[in-house]
Amino acid sequence: MIYLDNSATTQPHKEVLATFMKASEEYFGNPASLHKIGNDAENLLESARTQIGQLLNMDHIVFTSGGTESNNLAILGTASAYRQRGSHIISAVTEHASVLQSLDELERRGFEVTRLPVDKSGQIDLNELKNSLRSDTILVTLMHVNNETGAVHPIAEIKKILSGTRALLHTDAVQSIGKIGLDPDFMPDLLTMSAHKIHGLKGSGVLAFNNVQPDTVIFGGGQEAGYRSGTVAVPQAAALAKALRLSKPNPLFNQWNRNLREFFTSFDDIIVVSPADAAPHILSIALRGAKGEVLVSGLQDEAVIISTSSACSSKNTETSHVIEALNLPRVFREGVIRISFGALTTEQNITDFQHAFKKVHRIIKGARNNEN
Repeated sequence: MIYLDNSATTQPHKEVLATFMKASEEYFGNPASLHKIGNDAENLLESARTQIGQLLNMDHIVFTSGGTESNNLAILGTASAYRQRGSHIISAVTEHASVLQSLDELERRGFEVTRLPVDKSGQIDLNELKNSLRSDTILVTLMHVNNETGAVHPIAEIKKILSGTRALLHTDAVQSIGKIGLDPDFMPDLLTMSAHKIHGLKGSGVLAFNNVQPDTVIFGGGQEAGYRSGTVAVPQAAALAKALRLSKPNPLFNQWNRNLREFFTSFDDIIVVSPADAAPHILSIALRGAKGEVLVSGLQDEAVIISTSSACSSKNTETSHVIEALNLPRVFREGVIRISFGALTTEQNITDFQHAFKKVHRIIKGARNNEN
């Protein structure tokens, strides 16, 4: 099998699984318990927290169930905590559903949200961001790397823009951690990451923040310094720290991305959707007059796994909100697919993908011609 859907999820590293198993067997205690077994678990948990904080260059680490919960805590918790400053929030129309729906909920609670449009490359206009800032703007939430196209928001530049304001910056970095770095001198105030995007385990994530105190969203026993109640999953925390230590940018991603872009230019019915300066591990293309699901199915028959869009919406037959926002020509909108690399991707995978794609494309084009 050739797996090229790493932006949906990644295969866990064997070292990560080994860490999880060891922690589950040897550190199974509740870290909130007072006895030695509980203390041992707490020590492992705090060691993982310290390592992650250092690797992310962030002061506070809250363990969560993943990116969605982290985004909810960042947005709902921060909005609640800083409402006395104002009730205006800025985001973009191409954010992840967990961000967009959190913003919808805030609007129901009386907040005002500005959703910035994007150009055909998926970028917001920084001048429009500046002009949207108000004295009552308390939060700007913008992802680092778009999960469908790989478009990159310039987080350091955005942080500089906000430096003279009271607005906090939250960044969903789920698709960028371990692939492209953030400027350590201009880190966001809050940062979201998810373990299963970096060859870690599902159900494990982090909200990291500096000099911010979001309100509690999940109530209970007051674990995680009161930010996120519930018995902390110590093995998942240790495994996440291991996955983050192993993650690093792969320079081959740039080469493979360039090779595939050149490969797709040989087809007269395909356009590259991802902008030229997108993150190198994500490449989206669109086939004219066809459905992306047909390409996904045809490639799966050739033992190649890709997706049509984000895993959160790929089973929805409607065109994704990201593709709609890019204003692609209508004949291409239903034919978008996404290829995404991971740490286990090989040069041979890319070569085999191209052979399989040629075969499937030939079949689809032949069927389309017969229909006409």
